[in-house]
Amino acid sequence: MVREAVSQHKTLIVVGRCWVDYVGRARSKLDTGERILIVKEDGSLLVHRSVGYEPVNWQPPGCIFHTQAKGNTLEVHAVRKKPAESVRVFFDNVQLVSAMNLEDAGEFFLHASELDMQKAILLKPSLIEDGLKLISYEKKVEPGFVDVYAMDKNGSLVVIEIKRKTAGKQAALQLAKYIGAIKSKSNREIRGILAAPSMAKDVHRTLVNLGLEFKELIPKKCAEALRKTDTKKLSEFLG
Repeated sequence: MVREAVSQHKTLIVVGRCWVDYVGRARSKLDTGERILIVKEDGSLLVHRSVGYEPVNWQPPGCIFHTQAKGNTLEVHAVRKKPAESVRVFFDNVQLVSAMNLEDAGEFFLHASELDMQKAILLKPSLIEDGLKLISYEKKVEPGFVDVYAMDKNGSLVVIEIKRKTAGKQAALQLAKYIGAIKSKSNREIRGILAAPSMAKDVHRTLVNLGLEFKELIPKKCAEALRKTDTKKLSEFLG
């Protein structure tokens, strides 16, 4: 069943007591224990312990597999040519074997983190507003660091504070402190923009009183913008 699964490029799962020998760019040996072996249809191999999300041994796609049974021992041998690597997984007790043809055409959507939202604005300033030109990011001011520092189409400086979730009153007050710190060193008009998916009920009045603005910034749209734009180091993009 194991030989048929790897030869037909099926997804193979073997659960049981095993040990692992690796030879390649280094050398390692994993002593006996009960583990999960996964061989995927693209020729990748993973050996998982019963805890943790990372495999203890693994090989990337493109492996060539050899299988054999000697006495009471099952061997699954994965080989790569470039670089030359070899992983041998030996089972002396098998609790489960499953071989499947899996279909997966679903698209993966990753909603952006706060850092991803910042990167998206740097790569596509129109997410905030048209005509926005970037000056800097993570700008150091006395109260902390400005997420995005820019100039609008009218020549006014723009300070942008980004929040991944609903922006509260504290975020507005934080933005106001940044504005105050920059105003003390510049005679130019300065706008403050709080960018977030939404804002709490009491924030709108605070923004109005402080002369600040709110711009809706959806994490999903930021993630889409990152996928469609060639990834570059932020320093390279700005410089």
